[in-house]
Amino acid sequence: MKRTKTLIVLAIIIAVFGGSLYYLWQKNQEDPVSYTTDTASEQTIIVKTVATGSIVPKDEVLIKSNISGVVEEIFVEAGEYVTAGDLIAKIRVIPNVSSLTNAKGSIASNQNALQTANINLQTQQVSYDRQKALFDKGVISANDFEAINNTYLQAKQSVAQAKINVNSARQNYDIVKTGTTSGLGNIAQTQVRATVSGMVLDVPVKEGNQVIEANNFNEGTSIASLADVKKMIFEGKVDESEVGKIKEGLPLEITVGAIEDTKFDAVLDYIAPKGVAENGAIQFEIKGTLQKIDSIFIRAGLSANASIILDKADKVLAIKEALVQYDEETKKPFVELETGDQKFERKDVELGISDGIFVEVKSGVSKDDKIKVWNQVQGVPEYAKKN
Repeated sequence: MKRTKTLIVLAIIIAVFGGSLYYLWQKNQEDPVSYTTDTASEQTIIVKTVATGSIVPKDEVLIKSNISGVVEEIFVEAGEYVTAGDLIAKIRVIPNVSSLTNAKGSIASNQNALQTANINLQTQQVSYDRQKALFDKGVISANDFEAINNTYLQAKQSVAQAKINVNSARQNYDIVKTGTTSGLGNIAQTQVRATVSGMVLDVPVKEGNQVIEANNFNEGTSIASLADVKKMIFEGKVDESEVGKIKEGLPLEITVGAIEDTKFDAVLDYIAPKGVAENGAIQFEIKGTLQKIDSIFIRAGLSANASIILDKADKVLAIKEALVQYDEETKKPFVELETGDQKFERKDVELGISDGIFVEVKSGVSKDDKIKVWNQVQGVPEYAKKN
């Protein structure tokens, strides 16, 4: 009985030992890790940051009236081209009753003054003629005649001034009543004309709307906005984390969402010296002038993105960023080059700019070198590795 138990125990030990040997043998039969390789290629590497914004005219001019009143007629529509001097709208003046009454009173008062001055002049004319006759006969002295002459000249001046006052009062009455008068040229006009040439972007008023004149205390009512749509700029904002990387004069690539498959070149002209807090972040305004857009019509206000090119390397030798390793002590970059079947040798490299996917290689690697993919994903099927 004891012998049987001993044989069973020995058999179990032998089975376990044999199974272990078989497992180790199977383990040794598995293929070792096989590393794939990649090569360097010619790439154009662009380092950029993106800003969001819109396309707006470089210079937009607001046309305003220099008199208050009601829009009687509008002669243009949005989208039309106008030249400087073209008629935009006509304003009808609604006179103020109190001002009109005062203007009438001023005319009457100045007419009375003119009538009094004429009567005085007639009196002085009679006295002057009589004294001149006596002076010619030698009856009165030159000094006495000069005094009479001065009084006569003053009477004539009084009449001339009274006529000026009457004319001024009448002009003031015309302005109060109609908004303009003869002799003032373009100082007061019921006709609103374009001050520059360009496209009419907007006409915010309609016939019958009241308008307020532009003066020192009020910016006035805008009747139309004009702009040269061939001179457009990009206006956008960049985050404070990116503003330190950009500078004026950098090239921009503008993409407009409403215009597919088209990129516009621009130059960064302006970076705001002061940021504005928006949604918990500091944003800085930037502006860039679009170039060569004569053949394409871009509507003002379209949203756009601007890629600000920080650095660019054209057609340089580059490798994938994932192929680069770094020494744990020196932190210097290196790659492993294939020297034989699954045999690799370390090679230090000098790197240039990187866009996060490809990095420029200045030295250490040639176009024919096979570089080890050291961090490849394990367990990937062979067909996937090839693809």
